[in-house]
Amino acid sequence: MARWTWTLLVLLLVVAAALGWQQLRSVPTDWITTQDNKVLAQGREIYDRYCASCHGANLEGQPDWTKRLASGRMPAPPHDASGHTWHHPSPVLFGIVKEGVTKYAPPGYESDMPAFEGTLTDAQIRAVLAYIRSTWPDDVKRRHAEIDARNR
Repeated sequence: MARWTWTLLVLLLVVAAALGWQQLRSVPTDWITTQDNKVLAQGREIYDRYCASCHGANLEGQPDWTKRLASGRMPAPPHDASGHTWHHPSPVLFGIVKEGVTKYAPPGYESDMPAFEGTLTDAQIRAVLAYIRSTWPDDVKRRHAEIDARNR
């Protein structure tokens, strides 16, 4: 009897893992694509309050953002089309804002960017990302959508 119990338990775990993986892969990444002016205005307000001091009022980033600071850390990059923000899939962008850069960077990487979990809600993080994305030219939006599609 114990053998059947263990077999059933293992089978249930395998099925649950497979369903969880499928659900994770089916999470839509177009949630930062919106024409909703209310969401974009909220995103701009949150960006101005929490992000602009480092990433620039016009999403331009800090000067010489590709060169290390004296501290060894990298300056804040731009979030406009000239930066590399759009090179990352939407779930990674969300995770960086929520959990911080460290989880997504190489081991030992240090950053001045804080994690905003506990400060911003998931909806507020999505609004900020939607605002940032709304400023990109159409070709960059298209390329970012292709990155999202490849990473599903």
